[in-house]
Amino acid sequence: MTEHCGAKTILIVDDHRAFADALAMSLRGQPGFVVAGTASTAESALAEAIRLRPDLIVLDIRLGADDGLAVARRIRAEMPAVLIVAVSACDDWAWVARAASAGVNGYAPKSGSLRELVLVLRSVRPESFLAAPSLRQHTSGTTPDDAVVTRLTSRESEVLALLDNGVSPAQIARILNISVNTCRGHVKAIYAKLGVGSQLEALATARRYGLVNHGSGIPA
Repeated sequence: MTEHCGAKTILIVDDHRAFADALAMSLRGQPGFVVAGTASTAESALAEAIRLRPDLIVLDIRLGADDGLAVARRIRAEMPAVLIVAVSACDDWAWVARAASAGVNGYAPKSGSLRELVLVLRSVRPESFLAAPSLRQHTSGTTPDDAVVTRLTSRESEVLALLDNGVSPAQIARILNISVNTCRGHVKAIYAKLGVGSQLEALATARRYGLVNHGSGIPA
């Protein structure tokens, strides 16, 4: 991935040209960022991502008739190390969890401030998931605590139990006969559903809510 004097390059993907252009202009005024380009469709997003090799991709989860999260999966398969931040007008926590499962690294609402989006862009890291702070205050539908009550999917519970026993994502992938990227998607979905940003926080929360039998290797 290319950096300009330490600045991170960004590709903006949104089917609303006015939004993409306005965001590009705003981010160009932020230190440490270089907007490498924009795209408005699923195909152009993948093509531009491969051509530009950006450090960060800001991706709308809905691209007209195209599914932005499907695009995220395709980009992740081609570029495992790229950081992807999903943006959307939807602030339902269920969508946040879906985005995490698709392999994105962060999620920010379009209704949020530029300052908040910049914070997310500066804070996202590989192998983790970060939801914008405002989502915790204004999210509609399912919240992290609600998700804990309704529990995780059976596969996510398996992954969580193995993490609780110190098994790495690569080892979990082999044990469950899934790809490493799929395993990482499950881990990020767990983070989103539990409302946490790291494995340490996820395990602490899971133990607090009785989602794992610590040390047993099996879900609660």
